[in-house]
Amino acid sequence: MTDKIFSDRTLLITGGTGSFGNAVLRRLLDSSLKEIRIFSRDEKKQDDMRKHFNNPKLKFYIGDVRDYASVVNVVRGVDFIFHAAALKQVPSCEFYPLEAVKTNVLGTENVLEAAINCGVKRVICLSTDKAVYPINAMGISKAMMEKVAVAKSRSSENTVICATRYGNVMASRGSVIPLFANQLRADKPITITDPEMTRFMMTLDDAVELVLYAFRHGKPGEIFVQKAPAATISTLAKAMCQMLGKTAHPINEIGTRHGEKLFEVLLSREEMAAAEDLGEYFCVSPDLRDLNYEKFVDQGERSISLAEDYNSHNTTRLDLKGMESLLLKLPFMRAMVAGQYISPED
Repeated sequence: MTDKIFSDRTLLITGGTGSFGNAVLRRLLDSSLKEIRIFSRDEKKQDDMRKHFNNPKLKFYIGDVRDYASVVNVVRGVDFIFHAAALKQVPSCEFYPLEAVKTNVLGTENVLEAAINCGVKRVICLSTDKAVYPINAMGISKAMMEKVAVAKSRSSENTVICATRYGNVMASRGSVIPLFANQLRADKPITITDPEMTRFMMTLDDAVELVLYAFRHGKPGEIFVQKAPAATISTLAKAMCQMLGKTAHPINEIGTRHGEKLFEVLLSREEMAAAEDLGEYFCVSPDLRDLNYEKFVDQGERSISLAEDYNSHNTTRLDLKGMESLLLKLPFMRAMVAGQYISPED
């Protein structure tokens, strides 16, 4: 079904040199897509990708989502967009919050405005669990990104705009699993923030599947969330030590970083009360009421029965064995267990 939708069409991936972009290429490069455009600021990563994939279907564009002119240049002639460009590191966004706003909020506005003006058919915006009950600049900027996407979806007649929201993507760039792997290889102590801190765990393939599901089924303004297990940081560290035969490896607690939560939330209580359960996924529909509140006076008070939110403390909790099984889905972890080493990004 997906292949038929993609037939002879052009896909743009903003921030396409990141972990998600590479995973999408591994999945879709051999599909019936006519062209896949990679848009990012990093010419070195683009050159690496060009050499690695060596496929004429792949086209590279240097630019920045903050610059509307460069966005319009890459969007012309595009049918679909996966909008993954973002500042994602929590501590750096805490120190430079306006940079997060420029990329995550204003950059998204540029991408969506260009998509609407250029007749793009579908746009999927990638968000994060940190957008729910945000306490850090990155989460706040992503929450605003979602609001921009929903607002734009109301006024775009010919462009379907929806979003996905997910938790930690295992072994993505800048994430904790490659850090732990490198510390183990170098025989240095593993550094954890808080042993009881929990995070949702999903693979890059899961992230791609979620985006493709939203692409196939999404209606304007909807946000899709994949149900995912979680683990404590302590369980993750111990599982990696055990898998590599280093059960006595030192683990040092260093305290939480700037802006970090003890647990993450994928759906707020308000969203859970209204979410549609789709089996493997939840779907949150947009509030389609307008600003003419007097229309609702005669309907009495609008109340909603609040459910529990969906967070990394109350979802399925992975034990050591479960965490090991999930880690073995990562090619670089399988290689390390076999005594070899490949980059987590390969």
